[in-house]
Amino acid sequence: MRIPRLALLPAIAALTLGLAACSTTAATASAPKATRGAALSGTLVVDAAASLTGTFQKLGDEFDAKHPGVTVTLNFGGSSGLAAQITAGAPVDVFASASPATMKTVTDASDASAAPIVFVRNRLEIAVPASNPGHITGLTDFTDPAKKIALCAPEVPCGAAAVTVFKDAGLTPAPDTLEQDVKAALTKVQLGEVDAALVYRTDVKAAGDKVKGIPFAESDTAINDYLIAPLKASNNQKLAAAFIAWVLSDSGRKVLGDAGFELP
Repeated sequence: MRIPRLALLPAIAALTLGLAACSTTAATASAPKATRGAALSGTLVVDAAASLTGTFQKLGDEFDAKHPGVTVTLNFGGSSGLAAQITAGAPVDVFASASPATMKTVTDASDASAAPIVFVRNRLEIAVPASNPGHITGLTDFTDPAKKIALCAPEVPCGAAAVTVFKDAGLTPAPDTLEQDVKAALTKVQLGEVDAALVYRTDVKAAGDKVKGIPFAESDTAINDYLIAPLKASNNQKLAAAFIAWVLSDSGRKVLGDAGFELP
């Protein structure tokens, strides 16, 4: 079954992780083990960081043809906002965050039903319009008031990473806009509304020839761990476990790796 902006959920699997301590310290726990059984069915809501949009849609599309009895709704946005909605009681089955800090918001509220797992990592890259009209060459250009600059807001993972990068580089940026998720920052670049933005490397890659990416050495100081966890609010823990198992599978890792994510 398909509905707009939905992705189909995973194959037969079962999550074997316990909720020993709902904290990101357990993020390196082993992946859920897949099991065979009756065909999956039901509905599932997955909240995921905006930077996972393309990959999670692709993973869902691959399962869409295999499991027509499952309906999965994918909600994308800034991880901090999604975490706040989850702790406020939003009916979500699985949360995939772009940083340990935003996942910790959920685990501190005891809203996860198993320990979060690190499934990919990501790093920042400078994005400029394809023709680079602002003649951006590196991070120092982000301190120039004459340049039009977009950054993510500091409360969201891409913004928090940017804060770390600039601090370590000894630079004070002069942004013209602070966006609530990385896709919004990238859109500013694609529309030519800014000369540059700090976004994830995966977003630059996904944009293709619409933008130009400029790597910078300081990105090594702020690599984000992405975590995924099932939630206590889920009425279908089997589906939640199956989705996570699929993301962690060899097929899931290939999709994520091909998109430019670093695999742990």
